[in-house]
Formats: sequence, structure tokens, C-alpha cells
Amino acid sequence: MAWTKYQLFLAGLMVTTGSINTLSAKWADLFKAAGCQDTTERAFSHPFLQAVCMFLGELSCLAVFYILICHDRRKPEPTMEPGQRFNPLLFLPPALCDMLGTSIMYVALNMTSASSFQMLRGAVIIFTGLLSVAFLGRRLVASQWVGILITIVGLVVVGLADFISGEADDQHKLSEVITGDLLIIMAQIIVSVQMVLEEKFVYKHNVHPLKAVGTEGFFGFVILSLLLIPMYFIPVSSFSTNPRQVLEDALDAFCQIGHKPLILLALLGNTVSIAFFNFAGISVTKEISATTRMVLDSLRTLVIWVMSLALGWEKFHGLQILGFIILLIGTGLYNGLHKPLMAKLPCWAGEHSAETGDVDERERLLGGSRVGEENK
Repeated sequence: MAWTKYQLFLAGLMVTTGSINTLSAKWADLFKAAGCQDTTERAFSHPFLQAVCMFLGELSCLAVFYILICHDRRKPEPTMEPGQRFNPLLFLPPALCDMLGTSIMYVALNMTSASSFQMLRGAVIIFTGLLSVAFLGRRLVASQWVGILITIVGLVVVGLADFISGEADDQHKLSEVITGDLLIIMAQIIVSVQMVLEEKFVYKHNVHPLKAVGTEGFFGFVILSLLLIPMYFIPVSSFSTNPRQVLEDALDAFCQIGHKPLILLALLGNTVSIAFFNFAGISVTKEISATTRMVLDSLRTLVIWVMSLALGWEKFHGLQILGFIILLIGTGLYNGLHKPLMAKLPCWAGEHSAETGDVDERERLLGGSRVGEENK
């Protein structure tokens, strides 16, 4: 069935805003400006403040949800289902995972390229798959186990590409690139815990996806904003590049923004794009399918890589293409993209029909984001 204009718009919006989200965060990292302490220009390295901006974008989804509810109730026959009442504290554990995982990823983005950052996030299917077996009682089919193994190979290839290119990288030391890649993979473990927590405790309630994202954004924004205060006083030596060498110096960040206002544009791009990306992703899942959402998310990785090359942020490396293709194959196998092709083979028909019953659940958990196609 051909896509409607609205579906094409949603797909384009998801790829565009998702790409802008990562690229704007990396753009902010590349700026150099003087801070509060001296006039020496240095890199804008404030990952925790960037994470606060991202959570502000997620929080805006809550405002969008209530605006849509109010608009819908003015109709003679309301069509939007607001969902049942629930205890907001249910979202606190996954929000804490989101906060920790996002903060680690923004730290890592300072150390590695935007394309590797996006590709290595594909590791989430490995840990989510394993945790879903251990804690949700899921049974992975053979194609999913093969997808996990292929994804591991893809991660190794991308890591090898970073290792080789890192030796000739002018922006990052080799040790920083390796540390950044490891931090991204570590963050995916935390993200997978978040997904499993949501699946086990949150999705059994009928919660609207926008409200789910907005509630997690609320907790993340409030808690991380408050944590910026103690971070201002926690020394971390050479791990931090700010003049006071503390975990996060928000005041120094504001001074740098004052000296170079374009940094604010990059942060706003991050904030606004994550809100539209979440909205577009949820709408794509609802209007088309969760599998399409996963494919579009993979396309976003390609766009980020091409734009990074075009902007001169990184150099071309053939191993990255190979790694991306391998990761794409692994993710496709895990999410069942091979089934439409295999279903045409007579020998596959029996296995295909046996697996069909679990597709919706798997896609809801792993379709590309925290929220699923339908909340139960």
C-alpha cells in the first residue's frame, strides 16, 4: 500500500529532526569560546547541561499532550484517548536510567565522531534482547540470535574503524576515541535496562506515548537540573576540560554562550529537535509500523554520517561503511525485516506463521525508542 502524504511527512520529519538532534549536539561540542575565568578560548564541553536541554525537549512533549487533549475535547465527538490514571512515580526508575544513559552518551560525544556515536547506539538491541529473556521471559527466535551476533561483529568493525582513524584524528586523541566508544556501549546497557523497566512496569498501564515521554522528561529535567549544583563543586581533575576541573560548570557554560551566542542556537536545535523527533517517531509507529520506525532510525544514521563528512567534521573511512552495513543487517534480522522476503519461500511458511504472534510485542519493545506502538 502506498504511503499517504501525511505518512511521508512524518517519515521525513523523523529522519530530519533525529539527524538534527545528534548533529546539533556535536556542533555545540565543536565551538570554542572564552569562559568566566579568563579570555582564552576553549571547547564547549558541558555534556550534563546538554542533557538538561534534551530533557527540556522531552518535557515539552507533556505540554503538547495536554494541548492536543484540550483541542480534542472541543470537538463534538472526541477521538483522542487520554489513557488511564497512573502513579507518575512509575516513571522515576526508567527516567533515572534515561538521565544516566543520556549523560554518559553526551560525555562520549565529546570524545568521538557523531557517526560512530550513532552507529554504536545499535548495541542496544544486544543488551535489551538478553535482558528481555532474563527478566521478561521472552523467547528469542533463531533469526534474533543471529541478528545479535551480527550486530556484535558490526560493533567490532566500527570500533576498529575508530581505532584506525583515531590515530590520524586532529580533533580527538586515540585514547579519547576508544574511551568515548566504550562509554557509548556502556550507556546502551543502561538504556536497555530502561526499556525493560518500562516494558515490565509501565506498559501494562494505558499511558499515552507523549505523556510517557513527557513524564520521563519532567523527572530527568528536574533531577539533573538540581544535580548541576553539586556537580559545580565535585572535582574530577583532568577528566573535565573546564577551568575549575569540576564535573560540570554550568556558570562557565553560560559565559561561553554569552561570548558565542551560536552555541545557544545549537542547544536550542537539540532541545526542539528531540521534541519533534519523539512526536514523529510515535506518529510513525501509530500511522505506519514500528518496523518502519526502526528503518527510518537506521536511515538517520546514514544522514548523520554523510552530513559529518560534508561538514568536514570527520574523514571518510571505508570500514565505517562496512560496519554500518553489518549493523543494519543485524538490526534488520533482529526486528524481522527479512520475513517478507523469506515468506515467499515455501520452506519458510511454517516458521513464519509460528513467529507472527510475538512480532507486536518485540517491535513495541525494540522498535526504535522508549515508547511502543500501543500501550496495554
